[in-house]
Amino acid sequence: MDDSLYIAVDLGAGSGRVFLCGVAPGELLLEEVRRFKYPPREEGGHLRWPFADILEEIKAGLREAGARARRVGRSVRSIGVDSWAVDYGLVDAEGKLIENPVCYRDARTRGMLEEVFKVVPRAELFERTGIQFLELNTLYQLCAHAREGFPGGARRLLLIPDLINFMLTGRAACEYTNATTTQLVGARAGEWDDELIERLGLPRHLLAEVVPAGSDLGSVVDEGLGLGGVRVVAPATHDTGSAVAGAPLQEGWAYISSGTWSLVGVERAAPLVSPEVARHNFTNEGGAYGTVRFLKNVMGLWVFESCRAEWAARGVGVGYDELLGQVKNVDGHRGFIFPDDPRLFNPSSMLEAVAAQLSETGQHVPAEDPAALTKVILDSLAFRYASVLRTIEGLTGSKVEGVQIVGGGSRNDYLNQATADACGRPVLAGPVEATVTGNVLVQAVASGRFASLAEARRHVAENVSLRRFEPRSNREVEEAARRYAETEARYLGAAAAA
Repeated sequence: MDDSLYIAVDLGAGSGRVFLCGVAPGELLLEEVRRFKYPPREEGGHLRWPFADILEEIKAGLREAGARARRVGRSVRSIGVDSWAVDYGLVDAEGKLIENPVCYRDARTRGMLEEVFKVVPRAELFERTGIQFLELNTLYQLCAHAREGFPGGARRLLLIPDLINFMLTGRAACEYTNATTTQLVGARAGEWDDELIERLGLPRHLLAEVVPAGSDLGSVVDEGLGLGGVRVVAPATHDTGSAVAGAPLQEGWAYISSGTWSLVGVERAAPLVSPEVARHNFTNEGGAYGTVRFLKNVMGLWVFESCRAEWAARGVGVGYDELLGQVKNVDGHRGFIFPDDPRLFNPSSMLEAVAAQLSETGQHVPAEDPAALTKVILDSLAFRYASVLRTIEGLTGSKVEGVQIVGGGSRNDYLNQATADACGRPVLAGPVEATVTGNVLVQAVASGRFASLAEARRHVAENVSLRRFEPRSNREVEEAARRYAETEARYLGAAAAA
């Protein structure tokens, strides 16, 4: 029996973790060995990531993971790195990082969408790439960088996980799932769109070869890590790509990667690019093994978590589990909000922003009642999920049979049940650590442990406790759905409701 272990490095936008993982028969081991933070900081006129700190923390985690594997008498087969999307670093001819990567939250991309549309019209850009328009996309970062001027010594541009892989192995490559988020990859060809890049005046020679998830990038070169001969394999390096890879999806089921943001979508064999898709602001991000993640970004648990933080600051906060227990005892539906209202993105006070939206529609739920307001937020989010899933059915022509909720938000059983009720579909919740799971599954397929991602997903389903929620259909749910639809239509417009 092959009982090799794998190391998964999972980087979020501000904090990272290193896991020691195992997928031997009957096993799904996800052991966290290191956790670290790296908030961006102002440097050289921009908000930047402290890359040297990130790399040193990763190396410390790799050393610890290797040591733990040796203590239990098991070998490490490979390492995989996933991270947030769009940000990049530049290296020189000697392979050294020229400057710390700029954070996607930096102000340099303000106004760049309009500047780009002067060169490549919006409709054409979506037709070419199939990617939604976000000012933080790499395309707009590069246009802003070009306006300032690229460093003369730059020889290669690498997205964050590719940059880490380069530092570990010396090989420069750009994994497909993350490459698609740049908005510079052709939706159908899956390669850099050279014509688009040329029209925008961007330096094509800096871009590395696009490689698929599961590619072997070489062995670890730093002997000080104690991982000599261990291979570095590119998983789905975009963290959401790994999360979807780790979801044990059934045929015809949609997924919700639930966290601060919720990514609501389906896995497809080909991109779906049309004016209707663009109008509804869906995106076609690359997935593992030639799949496409057709999805929409929904605000997610950000509104709820922001309100919790304010309640705690006011001294009226309660524990997470206790609060959700209280929510179950709140009768009826006292109000609804539209979770994707831009005013909820980063208000000075989330409680005030929610109250303002409620008052606009003649609703009132006191901010001093955490349970009642939490119910409003979570019920609204569930009905928003249902609305997006109906749009997916309309755009794809395929019925959604059920919903798999993965990620940290899958712990929220109240929201899981509310989603089942709102969608009229069964919900399966878990795995919580879907991103790490997907990272290691792609490594395990690459090593031959599994013959396919489908087989690897079956292994997850057999070795993780998934919780099932059946939809409850009654007049109260139907009336709540009608009232939410009125709220959503107010903000989107009935014809454009998505």
